[in-house]
Amino acid sequence: MAKNVVIIGGGAAGMSAASRVKRLKPSWDVKVFEATEWVSHAPCGIPYVVEGISPEEKLMHYPPEFFIKKRGIDLHLNAHVVEVSEGEVRVRESDGEHKYEWDYLLFANGASPKVPAIEGCHLEGVFTADLPPDAVAIKEYMKKTDVKDVVVIGTGYIAIEMAEAFAAQGKNVTLIGRSERILRKSFDEEITAIVEEKLSKRLNLRLEELTLRFEGNERVERVVTDAGEYRADLVVIATGIKPNTELARQLGVRIGETGAIWTNERMQTSAENVYAAGDVAETRHLITGRRVWVPLAPPGNKMGYVAGANIAGMNLTFPGVLGTSITKFFDLEIGKTGLTEAEAMKEGYDVKTAFIKAKTRPHYYPGSRDIWLKGVADRETGRLLGLQAVGAEILPRIDTFAAALQAGFTVRDLFFADMAYAPPFAPVWDPLVVLARVLKF
Repeated sequence: MAKNVVIIGGGAAGMSAASRVKRLKPSWDVKVFEATEWVSHAPCGIPYVVEGISPEEKLMHYPPEFFIKKRGIDLHLNAHVVEVSEGEVRVRESDGEHKYEWDYLLFANGASPKVPAIEGCHLEGVFTADLPPDAVAIKEYMKKTDVKDVVVIGTGYIAIEMAEAFAAQGKNVTLIGRSERILRKSFDEEITAIVEEKLSKRLNLRLEELTLRFEGNERVERVVTDAGEYRADLVVIATGIKPNTELARQLGVRIGETGAIWTNERMQTSAENVYAAGDVAETRHLITGRRVWVPLAPPGNKMGYVAGANIAGMNLTFPGVLGTSITKFFDLEIGKTGLTEAEAMKEGYDVKTAFIKAKTRPHYYPGSRDIWLKGVADRETGRLLGLQAVGAEILPRIDTFAAALQAGFTVRDLFFADMAYAPPFAPVWDPLVVLARVLKF
């Protein structure tokens, strides 16, 4: 018997789920309600659109027509779900409000920026960087306005990436953060010190400053903090995000300890036939087993895939996350997987750490660059707990370590891992092996 599936949110998780349901149950009616005109979009690409590396239309992996015509999904764009009740949703669309029935419901409506209460946020030229429309708005503003001075508020990944986007275009960039360190929540001090040194060479880095207000006559002209004033023709607020749980609360769905929607390993919520996936859902940490909220694209896509498969009657489980992530500031790459030293100690581990500087090539082969690695392991068992990396060519080391974490490797296992070697690619003692040697021996 055909079922009605309603999916709220047309981002990565939502469209992955919709596509999976239609693949497994072609006769089912699958409706996706997306509040914007963007579908299957890639918010991670916003800084690179602003920088001019990519046109904004490429932020959609597939155009809406692909899902409608090729996959048979009933896709509604610019459709705002305003009410969710048992077996029904109420949606505000361009031609008025409509009600739609559901047998299965998926919350995949993501997260929204956390905008602090700063006076002057209404001024023209003040933006967030959350969804593809933000990139379009920033680009259009820069076309009509002579933007020379840019202020970015925040110290996380998006703040750094947006700061690079403007600095790469020759703008005078000031990065203001309330924290005492850049990326404080994600990295230990050894790593952030290297990042801060790099940032300070390309922009005006202002830490431990509280932003009080934005000033200007209709358009923003200045940012005022508790320590000074900074010229600003454009401001980007990148102070974090929060899961969009309002609709789930209407249905009485359980909200987890992280503030996101609670789900089990099948992406089911506390309500029957109701699922959640992506940035709106919490999951478990693969090392600690604790509930965590990690709003990143790779797990979001997989969560959606799992949710869609289970809605269609399969039995697929999502194991959890390590928080594996990577970014860059110009030629400095920054990434991590698993627990930092601070996180591991907070979880009660007796940790052993090592922080090394190595080269990415043998000394006799051209192109060698610096890489810094910090490894964290359990002192008693030798079990690997986490890796942080900064420098060059960190992606293969981060990914290798992530796989090792998921496999339950010890320091000894990593030391004896049979990694490839040739002078154009790595030194004979790969930096990861050197790190394991320092940790173990």
